[in-house]
Amino acid sequence: MKTKGEKSIIEIKNICKVYKVGEVETIALDKVSFSIAKGEYVAIMGPSGSGKSTLMHILGGLDQPTTGIYKLDGQNVEAMTGDELAEIRNKKIGFVFQAYNLLARTSSLKNVMLPMRYGDVPVTECKERAIKYLTLVGLQDRIYHLTNQLSGGQQQRVAIARALSMNPAMILADEPTGNIASAQAEEIMDIFAKLNKEGHTIVMITHESDIAEHAKRIITIRDGRLISDKRSGK
Repeated sequence: MKTKGEKSIIEIKNICKVYKVGEVETIALDKVSFSIAKGEYVAIMGPSGSGKSTLMHILGGLDQPTTGIYKLDGQNVEAMTGDELAEIRNKKIGFVFQAYNLLARTSSLKNVMLPMRYGDVPVTECKERAIKYLTLVGLQDRIYHLTNQLSGGQQQRVAIARALSMNPAMILADEPTGNIASAQAEEIMDIFAKLNKEGHTIVMITHESDIAEHAKRIITIRDGRLISDKRSGK
């Protein structure tokens, strides 16, 4: 859903994912196609078992499709090796997970610096970037706090700052408000809206319609198929 001249960050064409156990085949995704332009804010929504989690794993380079084409920022992802996928995950995708996935008993600063250290960013620049993004998400007074000293909403903010640290092509958020209270969830959605306004591409996986409505476009998946792709009221 992009206008002429906009660059696609994501291009998915006829993606199928089939899981096989013995002689039994289960179709998780069935010929799913869509594109997402640079700067879009998209929610991918569906109930449990719809195929949205499988799609998230493919978008994140955590799994590969059985057939079909997936291009991320112009690169074909579907045929990449494990090492190539690891590099794509580190440099092109900023992950925000429901469970935060932060290092325990480690400072907010060090958690945000971690992907940059793996990406061979100089230590001084790592620290500067980490402080910049922690400040951006409103944690300038929690930079040196350990993760176990933070609330759930604050931990998710650290995860968002970490996702931004490598200047990724897209932020991929999997049920980002699933483990936090509704008031904190609204704060996280406000941060995503701010980031999108600044030009960041955000793809959010959710089963909650009220959370999906915060995005500017909603793609709905059911029984492995794309059944709806529309602009939200935002």
